[in-house]
Amino acid sequence: MSQSGRRSSIKLTARGAIALALLSTFLGYVLAALTGWPSLVGVVFLTGSVLGVALVNPRELLTVVVTPPLVFFCGTLVVELGTALGSPSIGQSLLVGLFTALSAGAPWLFAGSAAVLAVAMRRGLRDNVRDLREELRSAAEVPRPRREQVFAPEPEGYFEPRVYGTPRDGA
Repeated sequence: MSQSGRRSSIKLTARGAIALALLSTFLGYVLAALTGWPSLVGVVFLTGSVLGVALVNPRELLTVVVTPPLVFFCGTLVVELGTALGSPSIGQSLLVGLFTALSAGAPWLFAGSAAVLAVAMRRGLRDNVRDLREELRSAAEVPRPRREQVFAPEPEGYFEPRVYGTPRDGA
C-alpha cells in the first residue's frame, strides 16, 4: 500500500490534545504581543483546539469536547497573572486584565467550542455519548444488597454509668 493511501497515524491522547490547545493559547498570546494584533490569540486557540480534536483518539472525544473553555481560561489566567505581577496592585490588575481578556476572547471561545463540537461529531462523538449512557445505565441497574440492621449496636452497658464501691455514710 502506498503512503498516500494511508490515514494519518498520529493519534493524541486526551491529555495531549488538551496540552496542544493550551500551548496554542500561550503561543497566540506571544504572537499577539509581538505583532500587536489581539485577535491572533483567538485564531491560534481555534486552530490548536480543532487540530487537537482532529488528532485525538476517537474514544477520547468526549473529554476533549468539554475542555476548550477551561483551557482558554487557564491560559488567560496564567498570562494575566504574569502581567499583573509587575503592577502595584496585583489583585486589581489581575481582575481587570482577566475581565478584559475574557471579554475580548469570548467570540473566539464560542467559535472554538462550536468548531471542536462539529469536528468531534463527524469523528464519532455520538458513539461515545451512547457508550457513556449505556455504561451509566448498567451501573445504575446493579442491585445493592439490603442490610437489615442499619447500625452496629454498642456492647451492653457501654453508656451506662458504673458505680464502684459502696456509698459512704455521713460523708
